[in-house]
Amino acid sequence: MKPFVEDSIERYAHDLTQSFGALHDELREYTLAHVPIPQMQVGRVEGRLLKMLASLCGARRILEVGTYTGYSSLCMAEALPEDGEIITCDHDETVAKIARSFFDRSSHGHKIRIKLGDGLETVRALDASPFDMAFLDADKSRYPLYYDEIIPRLRPGGLLVIDNVLWSGEVLDPKTDDARGIVEVGRRVHADPRVENLLITVRDGVLLARKLP
Repeated sequence: MKPFVEDSIERYAHDLTQSFGALHDELREYTLAHVPIPQMQVGRVEGRLLKMLASLCGARRILEVGTYTGYSSLCMAEALPEDGEIITCDHDETVAKIARSFFDRSSHGHKIRIKLGDGLETVRALDASPFDMAFLDADKSRYPLYYDEIIPRLRPGGLLVIDNVLWSGEVLDPKTDDARGIVEVGRRVHADPRVENLLITVRDGVLLARKLP
């Protein structure tokens, strides 16, 4: 992944962002050492962004598509009340087991429920209870399909956060299905009268779409 910001500036931002503590650090180091494609894991800065967004929108129920090893789930879980819930979806049983092992060691882990299987099918099978927030970080080529399924499941005023929407700059000249999926979801969000949107250049790009009341 080609960096958009110099490593020294990224480190400066990291160092001036509040840490989550030892368990999060251990999970990050374990992922870097033992799991393929460790850059898929969000770090401290984006994790803090997710927690803050969850807090600001008063989230009690969150949908996450793309668990990976669970760092983002743990970050958002800290913002939820004791009876809050995160439903997180992943198709990879190996990384889900890693995530669960860390959830079980967290005082917030009881708020997180993992659903294994195809992410799109999992979302489509959910009950009608609305979500306050959703975080989409799954297969990029299907981002537009996920968007169409998630927005109706958000409450009015709910927030959708979509990760990797700059795709290392490839969105300017998309040549892969992943890049084309990201470009399409960006266009779809921007043209959707049901939401207001903002694309921010944190990490590899984060797109925020707030469902209008």
